[in-house]
Amino acid sequence: MNTSAVDSLLAQMRVAATAAGLREPAQAAQTGKLDFADVLKSSLDGVAQAQARSEAMQKAFVLGDNSVSLSDTMIAMQKASINFQATVQVRNKVVQAYNDIMNMQV
Repeated sequence: MNTSAVDSLLAQMRVAATAAGLREPAQAAQTGKLDFADVLKSSLDGVAQAQARSEAMQKAFVLGDNSVSLSDTMIAMQKASINFQATVQVRNKVVQAYNDIMNMQV
């Protein structure tokens, strides 16, 4: 794996974190660099929050809460599913990059 692929992956993660509102762009510009661990943790926290919201809406709908519609519940479930699938794909790419680096001849 070349460095441009890793840079591309990091750029995609930064865009996703900014789009999700997990990190303020001004804050990232002030520090001049992003900490990978912070970005990863905030991304995983966002996925966990989406899943928790989805589960809460499902429970409320099943219990007959009139303020929760079926369409909103299904949308929340799909958002949580997409977030989780994206996280799994990022994990797979990181593991693949790690394996590629470890298999490099020195």
